[in-house]
Amino acid sequence: MPNTNINDQARQQAREGLEKRGQSAKDFAKLHGLNPSTVYAVLSGQSHCRRGEAHRAAVLLGIKDGVIEQ
Repeated sequence: MPNTNINDQARQQAREGLEKRGQSAKDFAKLHGLNPSTVYAVLSGQSHCRRGEAHRAAVLLGIKDGVIEQ
């Protein structure tokens, strides 16, 4: 079930941002130490992005406002 908290427009803008940089979701994941499956799930709306790695991916992609603690 797609996440309704983060709108499709934000996800689309994140995908376009990756495309503009010539970066794949897999490359983005590798650069930020994320699992590529998590990044794909965030971009497709399959993840709620509430906590953990999905939250981190959403914040780094600019889909969601949030704090990432190291």
